[in-house]
Amino acid sequence: MTPTHSTTSAGITRPRSAGSDIALVAVFAAMLAAFAMMPPVPVGPLGVPITLQTFAIALCGMVLGPWRGFAATLLYVVLGLVGLPIFSGMRGGIGVLSGPSAGYILSFALYALLAGLIARWAVRRFSGMKLGVVLFLGGFGGSLLLNHPLGILGMSINGDLPLGVAAVADLAYWPGDIVKNILAASVAVLIHRAFPDVLRRRGISVESVSAGQAQGAK
Repeated sequence: MTPTHSTTSAGITRPRSAGSDIALVAVFAAMLAAFAMMPPVPVGPLGVPITLQTFAIALCGMVLGPWRGFAATLLYVVLGLVGLPIFSGMRGGIGVLSGPSAGYILSFALYALLAGLIARWAVRRFSGMKLGVVLFLGGFGGSLLLNHPLGILGMSINGDLPLGVAAVADLAYWPGDIVKNILAASVAVLIHRAFPDVLRRRGISVESVSAGQAQGAK
């Protein structure tokens, strides 16, 4: 009987294995790199591109939770900064931090962390459409609180733009972020439905999660 699937007589599920956590972190970091390879769409005065990276980052947090989502995204960012060409436009290296996208890149791991914290709370209380709505609000709210402000700051500093001008330029990314967070929340709901213990922690059983979701649906 493996630690992942064994339960006590009280129905308490044992914690998932460290090996499975490491595997998920690696897989989602690779997914981030794959989405970054899709053709970017440069917009605004500095050409900061619209990419699918924020979709993948939101999905990391919504599916893996705060710490594994943070770890997967941080791993992706670190690998890119040490030179692997896994940022948008097949770029890599520490030099990207001197470009106008620097603030957005530096916000990625924190964005996944916040989306994951909200997701971990939500999956124990909601299911179906309610869960999707909360995941979307958490993902898009995290983007507004972290991704956009740091992105604006990066454009202002590295692009020599007044903060107001940089903030206006950032508005071009809002519609795409809304769509990407809707898609990420929809995919995350399907994953949590198929794998209800993906955010399980020590002392929390699948049955207790289901009970919490039933109460939230009342």
